[in-house]
Amino acid sequence: MRLLIVGPLSGQFGAASKIAIQNGAKVTHVNTISDALVSLRAGRGADLAMVDVMLDIGSFVTQLVTEHISLEVVACGVGNDTDAAVRAIKGGAKEYVPLPPDPELIAAVLKAVADDDTDLLFRDQRMHAVMKLADQVAPSNACIMITGESGTGKEVMARHIHQKSRRSDKTFVAVNCAAIPDNLLESELFGHEKGAFTGAVARRVGKFEEAEGGTLLLDEISEMDIRLQAKLLRAIQEREIDRVGGSKPVKVDIRVIATSNRDLVEEVRNGNFREDLLYRLNVVNLVLPPLRERKEDVGMLAEHFAKKYADANAVPQRPLSAAALAVLKRHAWPGNVRELENTMHRAVLLSTEAEIEENAIVLPDGSRPAATQSAISAAASSATAGSIGGVSTPVDGEDAEAANLVGRTVAEVERQLILETLDHCLGNRTHAANILGISIRTLRNKLKAYTEDGIPVPGPGEMRRYAV
Repeated sequence: MRLLIVGPLSGQFGAASKIAIQNGAKVTHVNTISDALVSLRAGRGADLAMVDVMLDIGSFVTQLVTEHISLEVVACGVGNDTDAAVRAIKGGAKEYVPLPPDPELIAAVLKAVADDDTDLLFRDQRMHAVMKLADQVAPSNACIMITGESGTGKEVMARHIHQKSRRSDKTFVAVNCAAIPDNLLESELFGHEKGAFTGAVARRVGKFEEAEGGTLLLDEISEMDIRLQAKLLRAIQEREIDRVGGSKPVKVDIRVIATSNRDLVEEVRNGNFREDLLYRLNVVNLVLPPLRERKEDVGMLAEHFAKKYADANAVPQRPLSAAALAVLKRHAWPGNVRELENTMHRAVLLSTEAEIEENAIVLPDGSRPAATQSAISAAASSATAGSIGGVSTPVDGEDAEAANLVGRTVAEVERQLILETLDHCLGNRTHAANILGISIRTLRNKLKAYTEDGIPVPGPGEMRRYAV
């Protein structure tokens, strides 16, 4: 956890800094907003900024957005200056922390922002084998490829490897290649010089330099544009990078870990991924099994999340009933551990009995897990059958809705499957793409076409019902 404190480091602000250090944060201090921007551009990254409420937090947040710097901002102030707190929140601060600092409040803020949990909980023998290999190769400098479905814990595994490596005292930097537009990803990775392009108001160091001495995680690397892959390959091979608009290469010393939820061999075959880059990254391949193949882990993880969210929401801890556990074990968990975690968070809030009962285990749309998964699987099977020779061939056990697909075009069936899956995922594109088995780029293109045809498409957090 990297904390940037912006403001005079005296009195109560100094006390807040000491509390943060005691809670494991690595603290950097600057006096002004301009100094904070200089520090961030120079690659001295941060996960959270605690800013004196008397400074211009609004302009700081605006500049962060302009320069595409991702950073949570929390305002801090002495006393109960309500007007200053309101200005800070309106300016973009996520929270207002009053000073003198409450140690528990500071710890809670740090915990809410930090994402460096490297505890991997498991009992399954397949996971034991994966962990044994991970611990064996962690001390090396070799590139590692972690593959598995979305939600299986690939980033958690990457952080575990970093903590077990000889670079554990250095920085771990993660870049989500799927979340950053192609035209910005090059600058995000390699940095840029002032004036290199419109909006480049100052030199900015990229993630390669920010991770100097430590580990760089390239999350969902299969979504990276193939033209940028050539530059990435050179950076890994030569251990040097070229900033956008730069005139000379910059040496870097980092360990690269990459993740993907796609079959990269197939992506190479389809011309979407460079074969030489795959060989360079895939020195060791760790394959994380999906949760549906780790039935032994479902109950243990469910109990863990139930305790976690009971504490987080200040509600009584409740054990899982036998009926609720049976429901959890029957579900296929297309979203894997992430979906199970969200389901248990919801169950904790819905439960009113001494135990978490079966009726508290529901999906975001209010349906029961097993029923929804059966419907999606049936629709997927129908769509696949219908795409062979243009004829839908019902299979044993299909429901009436799937049987009625006869006579519809493949495009119509595909559209229904995509939109209903997106509906099931509350508009989460990454989750939906994983369930559908297509890339996030392909999904976005299809949704764009649907929108242009006047068909409503849910945004993140939305859920609708379709007649398509």
